[in-house]
Amino acid sequence: MLRSVAVVALEEVAVFELGVVAEVFGTDRTADGFPGYRFDVCTVDGGPVRSRSGFQLTPTAGLTPIESADLVAVPAHGDGRTPVPEPVLAALRRAADRGAWLLSVCSGAFVLGEAGLLDGRDCTTHWRHVDELQERFPAARVQCNSLYVQDGRLLTSAGTAAGIDACLHLVRQEHGSATATRLARRMVVPPHRDGGQSQYVEAPIPKAPEAPTLEPVLEWLMGHLDRAVTVDELAARAGMAPRTFARRFRAETGTTPHDWLTNQRVLLARRLLEETRLSVESVADQAGFGDAAALRHHFTRRVGTTPHAYRTTFRERVDA
Repeated sequence: MLRSVAVVALEEVAVFELGVVAEVFGTDRTADGFPGYRFDVCTVDGGPVRSRSGFQLTPTAGLTPIESADLVAVPAHGDGRTPVPEPVLAALRRAADRGAWLLSVCSGAFVLGEAGLLDGRDCTTHWRHVDELQERFPAARVQCNSLYVQDGRLLTSAGTAAGIDACLHLVRQEHGSATATRLARRMVVPPHRDGGQSQYVEAPIPKAPEAPTLEPVLEWLMGHLDRAVTVDELAARAGMAPRTFARRFRAETGTTPHDWLTNQRVLLARRLLEETRLSVESVADQAGFGDAAALRHHFTRRVGTTPHAYRTTFRERVDA
């Protein structure tokens, strides 16, 4: 049973990410029937550290609580490339060896990577950092679209609020769904969020990529996403045989005509769902999917949530 939590606070610690862990595990709610935890904020020498927000944070201890904590949490700090003191890395390895839970919030995953704890493990981080995480730790299995990932007793989460999702997941694991749901209600957050973090990645207004040979065709496509088109039609517009066109398309865009067109249509659908009050059927028609069922299929596969759920979360209130 989870009874003790130690949070590693490094220089330039991100206060929201640290605060997420403190809110879930460091706030005493035992009078209301919630589990209680011994909670420590730890620094490498027991002294204050400077936060990203500019103020100093005074810890409760040095690294000693890490040696016995049931959960060791690592919030984001610095720029993800700030050197991590070796005593911290060694303490994390010992915690892993004895079977403690390890939790990272946002780019705190890089600290776990530096400790060698991501090798051969499923993990995630903020969508802006997933490529760098995979590049720096090639033995890690980085999940680009997950809000959080559990691999054994290793729990990594994406940016900022995804840390809440991960912490509630851990409460659910340790104390049951009823406790996690009650705690979520107390915090006024969803007990579980559907979808992945791709729904939060900024969707730029679609534009044709740099493709010297095919640029006129791609520009035409961007203006006619609502039309049903075939490879043969596009090849004829480019003045090529269909097979030649398909080879040239992959060479210049890195994907197939169907995949590229579907992605552009999903991006357009995201914009329409955010910025208009068009029905899902009308969005599907204007984005070239033909019907709502096809839109839901492709949208869910690429964004990680349904068009309706996406609109509920993101649509601008045009009448505000």
